[in-house]
Amino acid sequence: MKISIITVCRNSENTIADTIRSVLSQDHPDIEYILIDGGSTDRTLEIINAHRDKIAKVVSEKDGGIYFALNKGLQLATGELVGLLHADDIYPSNDILSKVNTHISTNSTDSLYGDLQYVSRDNIEKVIRYWKAGAYHEGIFRKGWMPPHPTFFVKRACYEKYGLFNTSLVSAADYELMLRMLHKNRISVCYLPEVLVKMRQGGMSNLSLANRIRANKEDRMAWKLNGLKPAMFTLIRKPLSKIFQFLK
Repeated sequence: MKISIITVCRNSENTIADTIRSVLSQDHPDIEYILIDGGSTDRTLEIINAHRDKIAKVVSEKDGGIYFALNKGLQLATGELVGLLHADDIYPSNDILSKVNTHISTNSTDSLYGDLQYVSRDNIEKVIRYWKAGAYHEGIFRKGWMPPHPTFFVKRACYEKYGLFNTSLVSAADYELMLRMLHKNRISVCYLPEVLVKMRQGGMSNLSLANRIRANKEDRMAWKLNGLKPAMFTLIRKPLSKIFQFLK
């Protein structure tokens, strides 16, 4: 199937070339690559333009932040399946999208996710955390579980039916979207048990204690926005589960 990959970036001159190369080197034959730039003032656009002939769509303009940019990309996407790859992230091998295509087609599901490695910003071979997601089953969100969002591939039809990212949330819009898709609306999903994405360390919700507290409040809001009620310890178990990622 045709797969749309969306990368959003802003002033990412140090990493964007790696991200672009990891997408363009994929052996899947039908990829629509969309790059949404938030008005970079460094060399990001220069690097993007060096690959412009192989990128389907490039938009560069100021926006309201990462989730606004992702929604912009989703509205431009025409592929049956959509994946998101941020400017600090890479696919670890050139057959990732082929594997995703085969696995989701074989299982006839609406979505797919896999494992993720957090790696050093200076050395992508140095693994800092290993997020082994495990298989999904109904109700697991109430135990504090979520899949690694960068590995989450979703049929475009699901975005059209159930909506895009909720931009009222600053750091938990990815969690809210997956909660809405998987837990509330029960779209079908399969797990591909291997590393699909390497992410350079430094996620927005984990940069400081204040950000972590805000993220926890937004996690609670994600449930409320969907008319759902978490279990007693759902929102405590969610951040605590990350401890085990350092032990893999």
